[in-house]
This record gives sequence, C-alpha cells and structure tokens, in this order.
Amino acid sequence: MPFYHKLGKIPHKRHTIFRKPDGSLYYEQLFGTIGFDGMSSNLYHEHRPTQVKEIKGSYDVTPKIAVENNLKSYRFKGFQITPHPDYLKSRKPVLTNSDCDIILASPQGSTEDYFYKNSDADELIFIHKGEGKLRTHLGNIDFKYGDYLLIPRGTIYKMDFDDEDNRLFIVESRRPIYTPKRYRNWFGQLLEHSPFCERDLRQPHELETNDEKGDFLIKIKKQGKIFDMVYATHPFDVVGYDGYNYPYAFSIHDFEPITGRIHQPPPVHQTFETDAFVVCSFCPRKYDYHPESIPAPYSHSNIDSDEVLYYVDGDFMSRNDIEAGHISLHPAGIPHGPHPGAVERSIGQVETEELAVMVDTFKPLKLTEDAMEIADETYHKSWLEDGDH
Repeated sequence: MPFYHKLGKIPHKRHTIFRKPDGSLYYEQLFGTIGFDGMSSNLYHEHRPTQVKEIKGSYDVTPKIAVENNLKSYRFKGFQITPHPDYLKSRKPVLTNSDCDIILASPQGSTEDYFYKNSDADELIFIHKGEGKLRTHLGNIDFKYGDYLLIPRGTIYKMDFDDEDNRLFIVESRRPIYTPKRYRNWFGQLLEHSPFCERDLRQPHELETNDEKGDFLIKIKKQGKIFDMVYATHPFDVVGYDGYNYPYAFSIHDFEPITGRIHQPPPVHQTFETDAFVVCSFCPRKYDYHPESIPAPYSHSNIDSDEVLYYVDGDFMSRNDIEAGHISLHPAGIPHGPHPGAVERSIGQVETEELAVMVDTFKPLKLTEDAMEIADETYHKSWLEDGDH
C-alpha cells in the first residue's frame, strides 16, 4: 500500500487558487480510484488535461485464446518470445482470465513516438533483463534487474531502456494491486513481521514539467483495444502533486524471506495481493533447520487456484530441466509437487539460490496462441518415474 508522497509545487490547501508566475491559474486534477473512495492524488497542470484534438482510431489487442478450459500442466519457454523494437508490440499475453493478463515482453527500443496509458488495469512489470527509466506524468523512477514496477491504472508513461536486451514479465490486473493486508496495521503501515517495509518502496524522484502545445499521441488501452488519441498539450505538464496514488518500484532483492524449522507454505513469500490473485517472490534463503526437515515442497492440490511460476535465476531445486525465463502452469483441480528425485536431493541442503515470481489466480487461466508457440506439450508427463513413460 503506497504511503503519502509529495513532489513538485502544490498550494497550501487543495481546491484553492493556485496561480502561475504570470497570474494565470494552474489546473487541478484529482487522480483517483474506486470512485472517490480509493487512493488518490491531487495533480496541478500547466494546461487543462482534457484537450483532445483527434481520435485517430483503434485496434484490437485482445488475447487470442487457444485453450479455453485447461486441466494440463505446462511449461512455457519464455525467452523464445521474439524481441520487437516497439514496446507495446513486444507485449505477448500468454495466460488470461477476466481478472488479469500475464504477459511476456522483450522490447528492443524505448517508447519514443507516443505515450501509453492503461485505463483498465494496474500493471505490475517485473524487470528480468534490462535497465532504464520509467517516465510518467507523476515523475520518474530508475529501474534495473529484479525490480517490480507497480503502475496504477490511468498513469501516462513511457519506458526508456538503456539497450536492446530487455525481458519483462508483466501482470495486468483489472483489480487494484496492494501490499498484503496481513502485513499492514489498520493505518496501512507495514508491520514488523512484514518481509519488506516502506523504505524499500522507491517513489518517483524527478518530475518532468513540459509547458508545450502541439500534437501528442497517447495510446490508451480500453477493454481490449488500443485507442490512438491526440492531445493538444504535453501529457507531462504536472508542476506538482501529493497523495497516495502514484507508481512505485520494489526490488525482489529487498524481499526478506521468512523461514522456519520445517517447510513454510507459499503465503510466506507473498509480495502483492488483489481480491483475484496473489504475487509471491521466491528469493535466496536458508532452508528449514529441523534436523529431519525435507526442504523440498510437499505435493499439494491446486483446488482453488491456478499456479504460475516464472523462473528468474538460480537453482530451482524442486524442478528438473528448468531454466531462467521458463514459466510453469499448474492448473486448479489436480495435485502437483516436486519432480522425481527432488525430495531426495533436497535433504541435507542448507540454502537455496533460487529466484522466481509466482502468480496464483483464483479463476482458471486460459492459454493464448502466443503461449502455445512456446509450450512444452510433454511437461505434464515429467512426474512419471523412469520406465513409466
């Protein structure tokens, strides 16, 4: 849950006169969520943020479904997604339901000719490869390998990459994304037992204020379509704002794992939550320290959720033949667990260097055509003992 943040120039009281040096008014905008009941920020613009000159048209980006009803475990080789020079065109949805889209992207270039806004979904972007700067109308954030970028719906932004070698794992959520409520007190402050705290969350640190008129293209995503809208003034014309609704970054390397004498369940790794799915971070940590502990996870039944695990780096102890960039999907309705031999290999081990991001959805996920192009169709047989194939 973000906390209060102030950047740039603002008046003493909201909804009061705030004049420019020439005596004219700045233009106030409430950037809010859930009607007037959710998190919000008050923004002050050089120009009215409502000046649309032209709507050039729209095009469809709805995920193309290949498997509607799935009860099969899959492995997807994420690094086989083809890189693309354009940021938006590089984004390939692989799994989807009515609450979220799970997307892989390998953009080779920065966002130069347009601005982008997702009006439907919060975006959680995990930086697997690459570094650069997230530029938004609410300020800029530097990013690098291991960062989560949480971009609230409605944020106008660009992505500036330092080079062409970039790999992103993205979750678009049509439900608001928060920090886990069990780690917050009733004021919203992260508690002492939380695996991270507010000082780990990086807020926008520089504000671009452009006092320009012209033709400025914003590509706006709305209900599965991208609309090309031309505005009369520069979208980054905010002179200041304050509030709780803004993008922020959190590094997976700043997540402090919770460990125990025996194997801990996945919720101890939880990093973000919605009322439709959770996101967990599996980080390097000491293994269980009971003298007879089995560090490998026990088999468990996915009765209520689909489990997606995106492998980032390190040694993935519970899985055989898994590499960085792979995604495993274990659907609701069937049990899953460590691969043959993994339990025995884990006994006596004292630590793991694995790094992975997990998304557990409470509604079934559909597989897209892009997913099937990188799918391992035999993965569901990988739990068979030798000779049982």
